[in-house]
Amino acid sequence: MKNLGGVFMSLSFRVLSLLSFFTCLSLLFLQPAHAHPYSAGYTTLLIGKEQTILSYAIDELSVIELTGADKNKNGMLETDEFNAVKDQFAQSVKKQLVIKIDGEGKEWTSLNNVTLQREGDASKIVLNAVFPPIFPGQAISLEDSLYANDPKTNYVDLLTIQYGNQKSTAALSGRNRSWTMLLTESDWAGLDQGIKQPQQPSINLAGQMDGASSAKSEQEGEASGWFSFFSLGMNHILSGYDHLLFLFSLLLARQTFKQYAMVITSFTIAHSLTLTLTVLGLISIPSSIVEPAIALSICYVAIENIFSKKVNNRWIVTFFFGLIHGMGFADLLMEMNLPKSELAVDIFSFNVGIEAVQLAIVAVLLPVLIRLGSWNYSKKAINVGSAIALCLGGIWFVERIFFS
Repeated sequence: MKNLGGVFMSLSFRVLSLLSFFTCLSLLFLQPAHAHPYSAGYTTLLIGKEQTILSYAIDELSVIELTGADKNKNGMLETDEFNAVKDQFAQSVKKQLVIKIDGEGKEWTSLNNVTLQREGDASKIVLNAVFPPIFPGQAISLEDSLYANDPKTNYVDLLTIQYGNQKSTAALSGRNRSWTMLLTESDWAGLDQGIKQPQQPSINLAGQMDGASSAKSEQEGEASGWFSFFSLGMNHILSGYDHLLFLFSLLLARQTFKQYAMVITSFTIAHSLTLTLTVLGLISIPSSIVEPAIALSICYVAIENIFSKKVNNRWIVTFFFGLIHGMGFADLLMEMNLPKSELAVDIFSFNVGIEAVQLAIVAVLLPVLIRLGSWNYSKKAINVGSAIALCLGGIWFVERIFFS
C-alpha cells in the first residue's frame, strides 16, 4: 500500500506540474489586455494672492480607460478622439479632484485649457484651471477620488504645492487621498501677486515626471509628510507582483533559519542601496533593461530551486538581484523628482513602507515553509511552486521584451 501511495503521489505531482506548466504557457497566446493596473496623476497647485491655479496631468491610457475614447482600438488618443471626450474628461476631473478652503468645496472660476501633449512616444492630457484665492489663517485641501471605486487599478496622485518661494510634495494613494495645508500669515506674505502657469511635468513612456522640486511646509492630514510616502511604499510593493514572486521564490527552497535571515537582509540592503542611488540620480539604467531583468531573476531562482539539491550562499545571488529590484522600486519616486530638502525623509519613508510589507509577508510565510520542509513530499511541492514561478517569470520576460 505504501508503494501504491508513493506511485499515486508521484503521478499526481507530474500531472500537477504539467497542468501548471501548460496553464502558464497558454497565457502567452492570449491577446494582450489593455488593462492598466497602475496609473499616476500629477497635480500642481500654485497658490498666489489673487488666485490658485491647478494643473493636472495624466497619461493617455488612463484617459482612454476613464472615457472609452479609443474608438479605433490602437491604444492611443487621436486628435479627433481626444476632442470628442475633452469635455467629459474635464467634468470627471472637476467632480473627482476637489479643492476645499476651510472645508468648503470650491469650483474653478475658469477652465484655462485641456490639451493633448505629445513628447516622442509619450502622451499626456493636461488640464489647467483657476480657483479662488486663499487668505491667511485658512486651510486649503485637495481630495482626489479618481479610480476610488476601481479595485483593479493602483492609482497615485503625485502632488506638488508651490507657494511663494516654498514648495512641498505629497503622494495621495490608497485610502489616503486627501492633503491639507494651513496658510500662515508669513506664508501669505511671501506669495506672488501675479503668478505664472506652473511648469508642466514631463512624462516619458515609464510615466516619469520632471520639474517638481520642493521644500518643507506645514501639512495636516494623514496623507501629508512621511506617512504619505510610507503608504506609497506599502502600496507599491503590494501591487508589484513580480517583486513579491521573487521574494516567495527566494524563500521557497528549504533553508536554515540563519540562511533565511541572510537572504532577507541581503535583499533589503541591496534594493535599498540602488533605490537610493537611482532616486539621487547617481545611477540610471533604462526600465527597458531593468524590468526584463527582474523577470529573469524570478526564472533563475525558480530553476535553482528545482535543480539544486541544496541551496548554499543564496544571499550572494540575492544581493545581486536585489540591486536590480531596487531600481524597479525607484521608478515611482523618480516620477516625482523629489526636492533635495525632503529627499532623505521621503526615500526613508518609502523604503520603510516597502520593508513593512516585506517583513509581514516573511513573518507569515516562514512558519509555513519551515513546516513544509518536514513534509515527505516537500521537494515535490517546492518544484511545483517553482515551476509556476518559472512560467510566470518567463511570461513577464517575453511580455516586457516584445510587448512593452
